[in-house]
Amino acid sequence: MIDGTLCLLMCRRPRAQILLGWKKHGFGSGKWGGFGGKIEPGETIATAAVRELQEEAGVQVSEADLHRVAKLSFHFPFRPEWSQVVHVFVVREWEGEPRETEEMVPAWFSMDEIPYAAMWDDCRYWLPRLLDGERILARFLLGSDNETVDWLEVRSARDHELSVPGGPGGEESNGCVRRWSQGTAKRETHEDLYHRRAT
Repeated sequence: MIDGTLCLLMCRRPRAQILLGWKKHGFGSGKWGGFGGKIEPGETIATAAVRELQEEAGVQVSEADLHRVAKLSFHFPFRPEWSQVVHVFVVREWEGEPRETEEMVPAWFSMDEIPYAAMWDDCRYWLPRLLDGERILARFLLGSDNETVDWLEVRSARDHELSVPGGPGGEESNGCVRRWSQGTAKRETHEDLYHRRAT
């Protein structure tokens, strides 16, 4: 699978907010989401994240401003070329004002106004946990419409699992939530797991 990046700009004043972008065209068009894209030849994950923020949001960051918080694996069996591992960063310091670019229209949202219904289906399973301060390791299997999540596994990430491309081996499920296409959910081990049945 290819590797990609996703950056979430956050501020705490005057209240906690997250910057999302509305995608104008291309992959994910018409949806709200973070800022990122594919890693180009010769780039590291961090340099790609810096470039994508400049191109999509018009802001400048240094690699030191990137805080790695999640690794998300997406499997598209009906469009295998879309399958990817996305490395997620939170950014709290940057230069410049976010502005509309050729690809994205940025907007600030308070944490209780995040437009999950207008985002990729997976976001509602991992983003609330991330916003609560949890670091995330997740896998998603997309359905035949290439949008709906048919199966997922989400759990807290260990430090080493976020430090290298790819995902952990095996089928470890301790502390995760899995959901199957039948719409059922299975709670595993911990009582404080995020648990939601898709509707």
